[in-house]
Amino acid sequence: MDGVTKAGRGASSRPARLPGLRRALAPLPWLAPSLLLVGAVVLWPVVEMVRTSLLDISSSGTTLGGAGTSNYTDLFDEPDLWPVLGRTLLWVAGVVVAATVLSLALGQLLHARFPGRRAVRWAVIVPWAASVLMTALIWRWMLDNDSGVINRVLLDLGVLDKPVNWLAHPAQALLWMMGVAVFVTLPFTSFVILAGLQSIPDDVYEAARVDGASAWTTYFRITLPLLRPSLLIGTIVNVINVFNNFPIIWSMTQGGPGHATDITTTFTYKIAFFDKHVGESAAMAVVNFLLILLMVLLYLRAVRRPGARA
Repeated sequence: MDGVTKAGRGASSRPARLPGLRRALAPLPWLAPSLLLVGAVVLWPVVEMVRTSLLDISSSGTTLGGAGTSNYTDLFDEPDLWPVLGRTLLWVAGVVVAATVLSLALGQLLHARFPGRRAVRWAVIVPWAASVLMTALIWRWMLDNDSGVINRVLLDLGVLDKPVNWLAHPAQALLWMMGVAVFVTLPFTSFVILAGLQSIPDDVYEAARVDGASAWTTYFRITLPLLRPSLLIGTIVNVINVFNNFPIIWSMTQGGPGHATDITTTFTYKIAFFDKHVGESAAMAVVNFLLILLMVLLYLRAVRRPGARA
């Protein structure tokens, strides 16, 4: 009797599972195009990148066979690798932090009501809408030793006695390029923060005023905590974009002199097209991808809400 009962339970549980399975698979036809796009645009290039990093590829692009981990060994034997990695982390941290802090102030300004606010918003978005390469080339011309407008203005004001080649010294050039990167990053971050500010209900501020909270208390106790989702999105997108920012470095200094202003993206390009080591360049791209992933995960862990699960 028990055997019949168990068999009956097993038979009845199978049909019960089918409706649940159908419900779980119901969204699949609608999600399939997006999943295929993500697979083709994101996942497949990552797979190919990892596969290429394990191959021995000639300078002409011919695959000579498997290379095992020799490409990674050659990469970590590069004397310039560790300075490039350190400079990249400095580049990302400096640009993202500066852009975020400035965007908090700029977003607050754009959120305020004043005459001509619409025109100011359009003006702020121009550096983001324009080509990054074009913006970097304009800044390179402005910093030119002979015909640059920055040298001309400083000479006319008496600040300088003679023209300065701003991009000739690595540390100085890196600071200028970080400034350009902040300039092109600022609009996106400001508008993300502006969207967050517009989503905060006015009732919250009204309650704070009734309780006698000062402007600073209101900002740090109400505005910043409620801006957390916007800051999270803006920071993650900026970390990925700044980490992979190739046009600014390449158009202004080409990572030179030597590798003195290289970040990982320009270093990867030089290994592939200057040194003709395609496999080692792919290994550098894998390391770059893992660093971005690690930085994003560390940031998400750092800003996780207290008491939230890991």
